[in-house]
Amino acid sequence: MTFRDFNFEEPLLEGVLSMGYKEPTPIQQEAIPVILEGKDLIACAQTGTGKTASYLLPALNAISKSDKGFTHTLILAPTRELAQQIDQQVEGLGYFTGISSVAVYGGGDGIAYSQQQRAMKDGVEIVIATPGRLIAHINSGTLNTEHLKCLILDEADRMLDMGFIDDIMRIISHLPKQRQTLLFSATMPPKIRTLAKSVMQQPAQINLALSKPAEGIEQIIYKVTDDQKVPLINTILQSKEYKSVIIFASTKEKVKEIFKSLKKLKFRTEAFHSDLEQSEREEIMLQFRNRKLQILIGTDVISRGIDIEGISLVINFDAPSDAEDYIHRIGRTARAETTGTAITLVNEKDQRKLASIESLIGSEIRQEIIPQEVGEQVEFKAINKNKKRRNFRNKPSNNKYKKKMKPTS
Repeated sequence: MTFRDFNFEEPLLEGVLSMGYKEPTPIQQEAIPVILEGKDLIACAQTGTGKTASYLLPALNAISKSDKGFTHTLILAPTRELAQQIDQQVEGLGYFTGISSVAVYGGGDGIAYSQQQRAMKDGVEIVIATPGRLIAHINSGTLNTEHLKCLILDEADRMLDMGFIDDIMRIISHLPKQRQTLLFSATMPPKIRTLAKSVMQQPAQINLALSKPAEGIEQIIYKVTDDQKVPLINTILQSKEYKSVIIFASTKEKVKEIFKSLKKLKFRTEAFHSDLEQSEREEIMLQFRNRKLQILIGTDVISRGIDIEGISLVINFDAPSDAEDYIHRIGRTARAETTGTAITLVNEKDQRKLASIESLIGSEIRQEIIPQEVGEQVEFKAINKNKKRRNFRNKPSNNKYKKKMKPTS
């Protein structure tokens, strides 16, 4: 099957081919025909499988066949980085169609807000927005949704985890009831199904390889002490040329600590976190995309906001608390059917997290012995993987769907 088989409008097909798209991925093969028929859709597929194009191409095709000058499609995304990524893909895929788009997100200056406002008043065809900032534009009367035909919720599970459910429902209350609604998610917790029932009409469902890493990812763990982590990363990066590396840490403070350590070791690296101005974040991402930076260090907020091919190595400085986040972290490599390496550094406290990850992916992750120059290989006391954690008052909940971070808009 090729993209010609979808019978896209010729200007759109020209953009697809010029972007180097050849054969559609499995999610694209299944989702695009359903969306072209005008049906509502719930699509669940692992990260890095081409979900964005699977909803953008039908939307662009529909707009190409209709009158322009009004907002046809609204796309909601959890982070400004993802909104920017989607906007860039619209620009590339729709290059020959004349279709306009705008990314709407917070964190910028008054000029950025005015530009977003002007674009929506002029009737931009596609609006890609974070919920919080879009609410501000709705309150000011900027966004005209009278003629809106399609609503797309991208990374819906992450938006709910970030506490955006009230904003989403408020936005939907301003939209026409007769519309096509598409919901794309990497996971399908019960609250996603609850949301779908309230905002969709008899949706078709596609579920591909839920919670499984891409086959092209070589997964490795090292059991280490905390003091061995930075020396091990140094040895790994010195032993093989990794041109593009992402290091994930559990907190913003740890991101900053790792950055200082690797900077002292003369690596081309930057820390990506919420304390930065929006212009600084955009500049860092641009440098990383253009390979001027070798290493990007961040938290889980970027695990779904980066869609860059050619990332050769992902390092989990510590194991994520939620096993699902492991899937999203390592999914930054081996994208678009390429290959990559994912290394997770596990200390003694992280062993239960490792057990949860291995249970989720259905296999054990290969352990490598640390090099001699890093130190002595540590041995941890074995844990009972079948033992259930007891609940104690005033201890954190083990609810995997709890709110994890402050919403950014």
